[in-house]
Amino acid sequence: MGSLFRSEEVCLAQLFLQSASAYSCISELGELGLLEFRDLNPKVSPFQRRFVGEVRRCEEMEKTFTFLQQELRGAGRVLGPCPESPRAPVAREALRVQEQSEQLAQELREVTRNRASLRGRLRDLRQYLHVLREGQRFTSLPAPLGSPPRPRALSEREPILDPSLHQHLERKINFVAGVIHPWRVTAFERLLWRACRGYLVASFVEMPEPMEDPATGESITWVIFLISYWGEQIGQKIRKISDCFHCQVYPYPESEASRTDTITGLHSQIQDLSVVLEETEQYLAQVLDKVALALPTWRVQVQKMKAIYLVLNQCSFDVTEKCLIAEVWCPVQDLTQVQDALRQGSYQSGSSVECFVQRVPTSESPPTLIRTNKFTAGFQSIVDAYGVASYQEVNPAPYAIITFPFIFAIMFGDVGHGLLMFLFALWMVLYEDSPCLRQGTNEIWLTFFDGRYLILLMGAFSIYTGFIYNECFSKATAIFPSAWSVATMANHSSWSSAYLATHPSLTLDPNVTGVFRGPYPFGIDPIWSLATNHLNFLNSFKMKMSVVLGIVHMGFGVVLGVFNHVHFQQRHRLVLEFLPEMIFLLALFGYLVFLIFYKWIKFSAVDSLVAPSILIHFIDMFLFTSNAENLPLYPGQVPVQMVLVVLALASVPVLLLGTPLYLWCRQRLTAGAVSVQPVATGEQEPLLEGQEAGNSVNATKEDVESGGHSPDAKHLDFAEIFMHQAIHTIEYCLGCVSNTASYLRLWALSLAHAQLSEVLWTMVMRNGFVGLSYVGGVVLVPVFAAFAVLTVAILLVMEGLSAFLHALRLHWVEFQNKFYVGAGYKLCPFAFAPDTWE
Repeated sequence: MGSLFRSEEVCLAQLFLQSASAYSCISELGELGLLEFRDLNPKVSPFQRRFVGEVRRCEEMEKTFTFLQQELRGAGRVLGPCPESPRAPVAREALRVQEQSEQLAQELREVTRNRASLRGRLRDLRQYLHVLREGQRFTSLPAPLGSPPRPRALSEREPILDPSLHQHLERKINFVAGVIHPWRVTAFERLLWRACRGYLVASFVEMPEPMEDPATGESITWVIFLISYWGEQIGQKIRKISDCFHCQVYPYPESEASRTDTITGLHSQIQDLSVVLEETEQYLAQVLDKVALALPTWRVQVQKMKAIYLVLNQCSFDVTEKCLIAEVWCPVQDLTQVQDALRQGSYQSGSSVECFVQRVPTSESPPTLIRTNKFTAGFQSIVDAYGVASYQEVNPAPYAIITFPFIFAIMFGDVGHGLLMFLFALWMVLYEDSPCLRQGTNEIWLTFFDGRYLILLMGAFSIYTGFIYNECFSKATAIFPSAWSVATMANHSSWSSAYLATHPSLTLDPNVTGVFRGPYPFGIDPIWSLATNHLNFLNSFKMKMSVVLGIVHMGFGVVLGVFNHVHFQQRHRLVLEFLPEMIFLLALFGYLVFLIFYKWIKFSAVDSLVAPSILIHFIDMFLFTSNAENLPLYPGQVPVQMVLVVLALASVPVLLLGTPLYLWCRQRLTAGAVSVQPVATGEQEPLLEGQEAGNSVNATKEDVESGGHSPDAKHLDFAEIFMHQAIHTIEYCLGCVSNTASYLRLWALSLAHAQLSEVLWTMVMRNGFVGLSYVGGVVLVPVFAAFAVLTVAILLVMEGLSAFLHALRLHWVEFQNKFYVGAGYKLCPFAFAPDTWE
């Protein structure tokens, strides 16, 4: 709880690392993840640092790993995370990793190249085979067995090379055969006709089976073409056009015997190539198995090794270059663990001299370290989004664990809606270890998942406030019997039949004995949901509740500033700032809370008609007057109010001038005391008070609320101090007025949520139950579906987000600015990140 209440004590330390054991020591510190290293070579470029060669070697190995991973993805394999976190490799092991990875990459390149060559060759042979087979249909037509030859008339369907037609051929016929992409067939045919002027016969037919396109890798059905022509010039034109259209042209034998021999040879070659390709695929699978087994571990090791060398590049060398010196920010309570890690690193490297850590004083403001767990991380993220806490100032996160869900629930009070939100968050909490929930790629989903405990509490508090408001999907529930008795009112009043016929609305008078039997046990009485003045009653109740809660919340924020003043030893601020701030807040707005409770207690239903208006009394309080028509709440009210206003006004100059005048007087006294003390020749003052005693950076005791100026500094800029105090005074005094009004958003959003929920119920579900008559039961299913979708989309998502943003604003502006500066920066320790390889 100490770390959550305020940041831990952090000190500046120096690490003295032997050159032989520096790598092992940094590896051990990276596994701990406690230290933030500072760059001691800020003016040295990354290419001139000592370990730039090792960093480049790690980058070369990462390039090799990238190639291996791309090959795995190309083979359809998904590389999983590393099953365990290996240690950073030593030099010999790193060399082995580099050699093995480069050897596997070389094998993959060769096997992949051979496989691509075999596939291309096999694809060409199969295409050639299909070309010859389809060409047989155009160039030969075998006669049926046993049929005698008979003369036939010439026809366009006769085969071109039929022996019976040789007598009609006066010229030699040549052929061009090949395959073409189906998208280019039309243009190819048109250009052939125009260029060759019809001195050819072209036939096109689709290939029986689809094949891979070597350019895109897609599977397409190629088109086989066979072109017969007369004349060598026409043949040259056809070949040039085929080249322009990227056609694959194959030699076409003239005789049928040659084509038959070629087809037989192609079958033999395809079978041999298929066997070789299958063996190549098996060998490639074996190599990929080796890569998939070793790559996750290798890449984690190289990432750690690269991170270590980058840290070593931030260190400086002593004169002898046998020792590295590093400066780190370290939590004070973890110094022992750091020393143990250095001792372990020295032992593993075999160094005879141990490395050690030593604290050094500094005037710099240390980074902020607040340790969180999976429950408090979401609330701490809300605070850090406003600004990281200054070093060791009060952290608002532990108080936001209660106040944030509660303020949200005031605006979102509904049992049904809160229960749905609670169940959704409970599901995320119960299955938080599921990889499918943690490793999502949707940013909105990850935001919900990270804030699952916050949503869980918001839902639980909304259920509580829903019972207070007695609302469940805008409908009241009668958990206990109503405290109002209609029967008693009817028996003891003048409600006649004629009166009932002329008055659709009846008034229950609590002054009649037995009509009101006391307050409802818990929350709002359900009979108010039937009253015509239901909204007026809730308006008054929720508005006063918002003012009371707002002033209590702001007062608590002012009280938290006391812990900052005491911790930083600025006790003068307790009198000069905290006291006038509390007087101003309580004398004006605390008195308003008193009037609200006093009126609730003093006036009952009997004298409610003569009850005075609190708002008029509060206005008269600032005008130093009284209103004869508005009776006083208690005797002597006007003098008391005048005294309170005078106290509030008197606290303003104290708040404005108190701290600057105190610091000025203290500066004068300190300067006079220093001028009297003699200073010995050759002696120097310590840079920090208490430095000789070995104090840490806390010896400066910086004032986080005055821009980092120390009250013990010798040269104070009083103009800056006065300007800062004037801004703070104006902001606080005006903020007390505007912030109190700002808390009325609790009232407004609560009423808006209730009214929107009631409208949704009336316009959707009520029509399904009442307005649809006998068909209502059938139509109720889609009606309820629409009601459920609108409830989730509007009331849960949109209204929930609106209430969340308003609660966020109330914490950032109205609460945290009373004590929280948020001008710090986080401690970013050097730690080996999880596997984030892309």
